[in-house]
Amino acid sequence: MRMASEHLPELLDSLDVRTVYSDLDGTLLGPGGSLFAIPGGTSPEPALAVSAVLEAGLELVVVSGRTREQIREVARVVGAIAYAAELGGLLVYRRGWVEEVVRVEVVRRGAGSAAEAIDRSGAAGFLLERYRGRLEPHAPWAFLHRECSILLRGNLDVDEARAELRGAGYGWLDVLDNGILTGGRDRFPGLQVDQVRVYHLVPVGVSKRSAIALDRSRRGIEAAQSVLIGDSPSDAAAAPEVGAVFVVANGQPALWGEDVADNVFLLDRTHGLGFADAVLPFARRARTRSGS
Repeated sequence: MRMASEHLPELLDSLDVRTVYSDLDGTLLGPGGSLFAIPGGTSPEPALAVSAVLEAGLELVVVSGRTREQIREVARVVGAIAYAAELGGLLVYRRGWVEEVVRVEVVRRGAGSAAEAIDRSGAAGFLLERYRGRLEPHAPWAFLHRECSILLRGNLDVDEARAELRGAGYGWLDVLDNGILTGGRDRFPGLQVDQVRVYHLVPVGVSKRSAIALDRSRRGIEAAQSVLIGDSPSDAAAAPEVGAVFVVANGQPALWGEDVADNVFLLDRTHGLGFADAVLPFARRARTRSGS
């Protein structure tokens, strides 16, 4: 993965950024889920970077594994025009106090929700039994109302888990890696693993990449007119749909061993500080071009 600082000048010349896609936890938001939190303290830089994005006329879209209810108020606070929830299963457009919810086609499972269909299928129980001691529900968030995903944590080989699902008749489902949680055995005593990751069990076709593709299509945005800032393999996998993916420094361990695209770049700083480093050059360029 190449360093963003070494390639920003060429990216500024080649990209005409109009939309900034951003992950929340571990990216825009720091430890504890605060916009102002950084490791070891606080900083106004992330909030100032969000302000600079909006002042430059760029559009902010949040993409997260959180539920719709969990993202809604955060999206309002940061001025996002839209957000993708549950790792891309739901795309929600904000128009004042009114929301337009667009459900990705593959999450429509008869009369009920995809989450209900997954629950009825027993696929989550199958994985929990298959990876006993290595996988558990991501409590308490796994037990919130979810519409198109089941939330798990632990450590497993994603490709192996996908093969296990197919072999057990669950080929309509996928497992997505949404990054590393801080803490290991001490924080999660029920897991016999040293590194704990968040996984989403979703219908095949649900992903941050698919949500970004859908949003770009609906709004007529070219890939070169957008960037994504994130911290996980699910963010890096969206690289074909944006001009560049910027990975905050704390996301580097989650991508060790991953085969990432050439337009995925590593930032020098963590969390919201890395977000600021990624977006401020594009915000300044946009303001220069507009003459403001």
